[in-house]
Amino acid sequence: MKVKRKNPAKYHLRKPVVTRLRTEDIVHIAAQLADYDKELIAKTGFSLRGIACHAADVKEDDIKNLLKDVVVGVIPITSGKGVIGGFCNAVKSIVSHLGCRTFIPQATDVAGLAEAFEKKTDIIMLADDDRFVAIHIQGHRVIDNAVATAKGFVVGLNLMAKGLAGKNVLVIGCGSVGCAAAKALVTSGARVSVHDNISSRCNGLAQAIRQSFNAEIQIAKELEPALTEHQFIVDATPAADIIRANHITSDTYISAPGVPLGLNEAARAKVSDRLLHDPLQIGVATMTVGAMKFHLPQG
Repeated sequence: MKVKRKNPAKYHLRKPVVTRLRTEDIVHIAAQLADYDKELIAKTGFSLRGIACHAADVKEDDIKNLLKDVVVGVIPITSGKGVIGGFCNAVKSIVSHLGCRTFIPQATDVAGLAEAFEKKTDIIMLADDDRFVAIHIQGHRVIDNAVATAKGFVVGLNLMAKGLAGKNVLVIGCGSVGCAAAKALVTSGARVSVHDNISSRCNGLAQAIRQSFNAEIQIAKELEPALTEHQFIVDATPAADIIRANHITSDTYISAPGVPLGLNEAARAKVSDRLLHDPLQIGVATMTVGAMKFHLPQG
């Protein structure tokens, strides 16, 4: 996890990495989950668990019956830049909020992983500087946070917009989350444009989507006009204040998985209840439900 406040004109990452959160980004998550559910219901019509189920393509009623029987272990990892203060507790609180039995091992790293296996854990969640994953043990499945976050925020935008099929959507940033968001939008039937300060990343994403989905996306070379021309926006950059009040109209809807939030204070006030943003909740919930679905009868 790696957060740096960068010049908005140079928001790209050198390689796809997990955003490094700060303790202050996540310390209040546990206490605010009930209120966040209310906020999400007001904006999308669905709770955090409901959005995660939509993103994981499972029925919430099916998942409800499994929750109390699924055990999730959140393993502290100290390699690289080490454990972010409060990270494991924040993840645990989100997973517990969904209804799962959740614990953090007393030990870290390999010893913590061993402890989770000894407790017959169903799903293991762990993160280092490069990846944050949920592993479903019996199903031998790995759910990546970047992909889960992208799916969750695309679903949230789709719900706020009452459908994105045939609508123009701008994705800012072609890192791991932005690329996954663009692919999810294409499968939803949206007309996708992408922007990144490194043009080769846009070209690579366009080629990948052409090959995998037989679909075309547009490349927005300049961010400023693209922001004013699009009603629906996914901000997947690690840059602050790249979206300003003059970019916002009464019809603007923004889904922002990027950390820090790319909207300045005036833009946030103007978009108000048409903005979806959190540092961890939607991604972790979608990871959990995505892993949990392998408990369901397959086929």
